[in-house]
Amino acid sequence: MLRHVLPVSALLFGSGLLLFAGGMHGLILPVRGSLEGFSASALGLLGTGWAIGYVAGCLLAPRLVGSVGHIRTFGVMCAMAAVAVLAQALIVETWAWIPVRAVSGFCFAGAAMIVESWLNDRAQPSTRGRIFGIYTMVNLAAVTAGQLAISLGDVGGFVFFAIAAMVYCLALVPTALSTSPSPAPLTSVRLDVRALWRNSPVAVAAVFLVGISNASFGTLAAVYAGDIGLALTAIALFTSIPVLAGAFTQIPIGIASDRMDRRKVLIAVAVVALLADLAFVLLMPEGRLLNLVLAGVFGAAIFAMYPIIVAHANDHAPERTSIQVSGGLLMIYGLGSIIGPLAAGIAMTEIGPRGLFLTTVVAHVLMIGFALWRLSVRNAVPQAEKGAFQVTLPARVATPETVALAKGESEARDLDMEDVGPPSEATATAPKHSREDSAAEPSRDA
Repeated sequence: MLRHVLPVSALLFGSGLLLFAGGMHGLILPVRGSLEGFSASALGLLGTGWAIGYVAGCLLAPRLVGSVGHIRTFGVMCAMAAVAVLAQALIVETWAWIPVRAVSGFCFAGAAMIVESWLNDRAQPSTRGRIFGIYTMVNLAAVTAGQLAISLGDVGGFVFFAIAAMVYCLALVPTALSTSPSPAPLTSVRLDVRALWRNSPVAVAAVFLVGISNASFGTLAAVYAGDIGLALTAIALFTSIPVLAGAFTQIPIGIASDRMDRRKVLIAVAVVALLADLAFVLLMPEGRLLNLVLAGVFGAAIFAMYPIIVAHANDHAPERTSIQVSGGLLMIYGLGSIIGPLAAGIAMTEIGPRGLFLTTVVAHVLMIGFALWRLSVRNAVPQAEKGAFQVTLPARVATPETVALAKGESEARDLDMEDVGPPSEATATAPKHSREDSAAEPSRDA
């Protein structure tokens, strides 16, 4: 294992620094904003701004890299991310924080894509799965460490902003000193919602609703925890435990989805998330232990949904289009992430902390209802034709390049969504591998 990790250790270290700074930055803003008296709707707009910048970064970073190269673009992204953190420390106003947060999202997406592109280029087919697994663990650990670090000091001062800026700058060192040749051009995405909808309506609707739910929680969980009176350490745990719980539950949930209709598994997971939503809304827990337990259950469900959805969509996709489909779904998730924090922030401003989980209740009810309806419309994919479930990073920190690294297919370098159009007549009547019973399925209107 060590011989496979050493060649990419510098890149993994750089990625860990990037995610550490991102985790710290993402949590310090809502905590500090609450101390400054920012409204929940204004803090929700921070999440909306970040999502807009993140989606824009995923779409535009490949062009920047094509113009000036990987190392220069990565240096600019890290430098601008550091400047954004420091600007928010100097100008503590919502009118400044929201657009600057969009800059942060743009820079974070671009920097992450470049690191992942380098890893993808350095990884051999035989070791790619192990490298992606290590990369996933490093990033989850780094995000968690960054979030927990703010419990060690005073969030009312300049220190954590400065630390985050310093770590963003340090993240560029491994790639700047790299002697390896620049990798292939970055993966690019051309979003075609109609083609994705023809492939699987359940996947499109569900990933959009998951974006609303998960981004709402990711942006405003710290605000909720602060509003109900939790201490700073508990706030950090309240935001980090759900992510870790979701990472641990992906494997057993993935095994279940490989053995039965993924839509049924998605419904079951959404029901668990809905029960956690309702517990927060109806019980209004105030104690630390109950809140952390419920947050763990909630995270175990919501952060396991995205890979189920991607696997279901790929089950229905034509051959050699899995990366296009996964990249497109990631962009739709980003669109939901733009709406979710805004809606949840308004709800929290109008009706208090419970507004966060009332927002997720609506998202999960709609998801369950739509998936149940689709169960009655289309048969499940035959077991022999299903692809394998794949553990993924939380979609909020994933990029199209993450998809390429995870898949490792030759199609990774051309995520042109126009290629995922309506199948030909031959494709519609033949299986992805050998669909002998495709006549029982009502074409690709999944």
